[in-house]
Amino acid sequence: MEENIENIRKTLKKYSQEHLLNGYEKLDEAKQKQLVEQIEGIDFELINSLYNNTKKEFEKTDSSITPIEYLDKEKLNGYYKEYQTVGEKAIRAGKLAAVTMAGGQGTRLGHKGPKGTFDIGLETHKSLFELLSDSLKEQGKKYGVTIPWFIMTSEENNDDTVEFFAKHRFFGYEKDKNIFFFKQGELPMVDTEGRILIGENGLIKEAADGHGGIYEALVKNGMTKKMRELGVEWIFIGGVDNCLVKMVDPILMGIAIEKNVTAAGKSVVKANPQEKVGVFCKKNGKPSVIEYTEIPKEMAEAKDERGELIYGESHILCNLFNIDAVERMGKKPLPYHSAFKKATYIDKDGNKVEPDGPNAYKFEAFLFDAFGELDDMAILRVKREEEFAPVKNAAGVDSPETARELYRKFYQL
Repeated sequence: MEENIENIRKTLKKYSQEHLLNGYEKLDEAKQKQLVEQIEGIDFELINSLYNNTKKEFEKTDSSITPIEYLDKEKLNGYYKEYQTVGEKAIRAGKLAAVTMAGGQGTRLGHKGPKGTFDIGLETHKSLFELLSDSLKEQGKKYGVTIPWFIMTSEENNDDTVEFFAKHRFFGYEKDKNIFFFKQGELPMVDTEGRILIGENGLIKEAADGHGGIYEALVKNGMTKKMRELGVEWIFIGGVDNCLVKMVDPILMGIAIEKNVTAAGKSVVKANPQEKVGVFCKKNGKPSVIEYTEIPKEMAEAKDERGELIYGESHILCNLFNIDAVERMGKKPLPYHSAFKKATYIDKDGNKVEPDGPNAYKFEAFLFDAFGELDDMAILRVKREEEFAPVKNAAGVDSPETARELYRKFYQL
């Protein structure tokens, strides 16, 4: 162990991260082992590169941005039945799995615990997890199958999530048979000088690597292998905070199969040109999503001959992928984006520091950054009031109140 520590010290000195072992002697044996494993798992060159990128000004790329074609679910006319038939056949054959990204905490909602355990205030007091489970089971019953459910947690909330499901008898699912839990990746947080932070527990302070880590997490944790064993060919990926998410949609699936594409996404029309959402588009001829911070005002407001926004298809984190595409994207790292956050940490002298404002960078990948790996992608426009009721803020827009109202209206409660 001592020889190992000496080698680690040399590595840390090379990258000016010697402080990571300052509190090593004070840790118990189990935590010492954990800290060593954390350090050995760090790609210091990557962390240096990500930190250096935070000092660069945002550079607008020279990408050619063009509109993306889409189908409106309400205007499929004669094709509706055709897509439905194809999609239903695949679902009945057990070719669909559902993935829920649930690595976050309910902090912004004033909730202590995993976000999926949050009660949005319905009379039933059902959690987000249970609302999603109800929908999945109802669809499974309709098509005579059990839709396998894969839930991506994080290091921070995995134990609490699994415990919550166990307490509720997995809502009728069977653990490791048709419901599976796996953790997303994490990356160390760094301060404004590029030093990796140590948390209050004496270990390296890490943060989840964003929803873009979903592909790598599915592959690395053996989930796509498990899916193949179950006969799955298509994977729906959505977030835990949309209580109206339709994870089982024969129309979306039928379109993907009929159009012979490896991915399909759902969109809703932007509420207004200035709505702070990413929108589907094509970059250099490949499917993509352009963030609201990147789209020029004139482009955001541009309309077609029908008076509709040319760039108006909001990405709502509801995507369907062929399993081959997920495995391909899971083997190639995505670019990371930095976010400046407030983080409590232990300084080099062993003192706990609670900052008043943002003091550290976390790095995360975005799911849609992988779309450029696809040759094409089908986009299906759906109604916001039928499929998109996110719970992100404690009050106001996209809050428990707005989600409750949409949920009640849709289910006529």
